[in-house]
Amino acid sequence: MGNCCCGGSSATDNEANNEEKGDTQQQQQQQQEVSAPPAGVPAAVSTSSPMPSALGTVLGRPMEDVRSTYNIGKELGRGQFGVTRLCSHKTTREQFACKTIAKRKLTNKEDIEDVKREVQIMHHLTGQPNIVELKGAFEDKQSVHLVMELCAGGELFDRIIAEGHYTERAAASLLRTIVQIVHTCHSMGVIHRDLKPENFLLLNKEDDSPLKATDFGLSAFYKPGEEFKDIVGSAYYIAPEVLKRKYGPEADIWSIGVMLYILLSGFPPFWSESENGIFNAILRGHIDFSSDPWPQISSQAKDVVSKMLNSDPKKRLTASQVLSHPWIKEDGEAPDIPLDNAVLNKLKQFKAMSQFKKVALRVIAGCLSEEEIMGLKEMFKGMDTDNSGTITLEELKQGLAKQGTKLSEYEVQQLMEAADADGNGTIDYDEFITATMHMNRMDREDHLYHAFQHFDKDNSGYITIEELDQTLREYGMHNGRDIREIISEVDTDHDGRINYDEFVAMMRKGNSESNPKKRRDLFV
Repeated sequence: MGNCCCGGSSATDNEANNEEKGDTQQQQQQQQEVSAPPAGVPAAVSTSSPMPSALGTVLGRPMEDVRSTYNIGKELGRGQFGVTRLCSHKTTREQFACKTIAKRKLTNKEDIEDVKREVQIMHHLTGQPNIVELKGAFEDKQSVHLVMELCAGGELFDRIIAEGHYTERAAASLLRTIVQIVHTCHSMGVIHRDLKPENFLLLNKEDDSPLKATDFGLSAFYKPGEEFKDIVGSAYYIAPEVLKRKYGPEADIWSIGVMLYILLSGFPPFWSESENGIFNAILRGHIDFSSDPWPQISSQAKDVVSKMLNSDPKKRLTASQVLSHPWIKEDGEAPDIPLDNAVLNKLKQFKAMSQFKKVALRVIAGCLSEEEIMGLKEMFKGMDTDNSGTITLEELKQGLAKQGTKLSEYEVQQLMEAADADGNGTIDYDEFITATMHMNRMDREDHLYHAFQHFDKDNSGYITIEELDQTLREYGMHNGRDIREIISEVDTDHDGRINYDEFVAMMRKGNSESNPKKRRDLFV
């Protein structure tokens, strides 16, 4: 079925087509001619900005027509709140999925906040290998359009049914990937709240296709210890504490436990002919391990299911504990050590970067919109426990520990020194955003070009030794290293200066290093 729809409103085909047209003519009239970029800069990068258009009522930024960048094609899927269509980039011809949310159905402030939060969360999680990537968010007069990575392999369970057989070993391997996805979300301060088989898609039709989590329309940012009260989710997968209106991220583990039960047996653990009946069964919490095929299923598999479906969220397994369970790690692939959390990984990557790249990141961080950095802002506030506007060494240590990461004093000190650009012994908000912003944000040409311009003081199309030296000093990040040596690492044509292509290559180098090793086939 392709990418699921959620977070907006349903619409007929004609309505959706009309909504997607936006106010194209008016926006085209507002465009200005732009001057040619300097030498070394691709013509696709504008060097001056078009006249600003009206601000959108949902995303709160200038409205723009999605059809000026993408061709919108056939329908892929239709959900409760929106319609998803195939789309392709007009220049690159690369295919994506475009989810259209009709603004006329966003009848109150809460509806609008839900859509804004979905965009913020998808921006926040962008770059994680097993999460559907948001390529862009557009708003016109009628609709909000989310352009996302296309998952052409369809829904996970459809593939499993088509295979016609499924082993415990394959179920364990699959569950490991799903729990790792959820661990990533939780470590980044996001609770999904609607985990179900339909929201796990396959990137392509290959046997070893990567698995992607999607549909963050009901997701929320959370801080450790925060409790939620609204009942959201899909009936079969809702945790008992959600029905009691007092829950946290443990509810996601329950939902995955339900999925595992279905994977192994073919039917849900809590079933009734009515929604109320399902809820009553969930609250009773009785798990049937006596009906076929459960007598033939291993005791270890039943053990992990029962511990994920513990009615008491405090006694339920955490993501790390699930991954350490003997049944999950039976083939030896699961680690015995706690998982690194996303913040730690980003700080480690940042620590290893050159000063040149760190300054460029600092410039790019200043370009990011509120919706792009909202997740990092929430994470900063979660670590800044005394609300001082800075993170101390102790706060960084405690913040990482809360996310399940144990580091030595020396390791935390190393990370602190890497992020603390001005060397005052604390990490301020700008330093935190710079050190943790997603690597793939640098893929945006406008961000990259803005950063290049900051170094290229005389607008010549090249960064010289003198200009790099000046900019490093400007940011207090000149560590005494020979500038010629820094230039030579990036200067692939050996002309003693950095052109735009060389700059982009430096910024993008290593961005794919965080991708996991190619997994063995999902289906055994």
